[in-house]
Amino acid sequence: QGERLDSYLTELDADLTNLDKLIRSGNVMVDAALNAKLSLARSKDITLTVAARVPERLSVKDIDLCVVIGNLMDNAMEACLKLPKEKRFIRVYMDIKGQNLYLSVTNSSSGKPKKFGVHFITSKAGSHGFGLLRMEGIVRKYGGIHKTNGETNAFTAEILLPI
Repeated sequence: QGERLDSYLTELDADLTNLDKLIRSGNVMVDAALNAKLSLARSKDITLTVAARVPERLSVKDIDLCVVIGNLMDNAMEACLKLPKEKRFIRVYMDIKGQNLYLSVTNSSSGKPKKFGVHFITSKAGSHGFGLLRMEGIVRKYGGIHKTNGETNAFTAEILLPI
């Protein structure tokens, strides 16, 4: 048991050491979550434009913010991978707006996403499509605002969370 744990920790340390540090926002947890997703996107030939400035301390729990960032980035990458390499892009912007943290993720997409009421319909097979709902629940939990906009060939998700 101990040897397996040592081996795992050594591998994890190597992975974290080799992780590209594409962005330094000012918040260690945001950097860890965002850089992991950005490195993955870059490995999939997705063009990235990123700017992030985040306070060191937030009222939002680290795990909740990581879930939000993870879901947004995963959805953006999945949409991009349906396109040829030259059409793939993700733009991430995080900044302080008044007493709020603003997060915007825009990605290329194929066509215009379909909606059912106010919610977008997933194109994934099986039991999927809960990421946006979970994210919306986190945003509501903190009294924030969540807005999505699907246009032809682009999708944008914007979030405002109290600092």
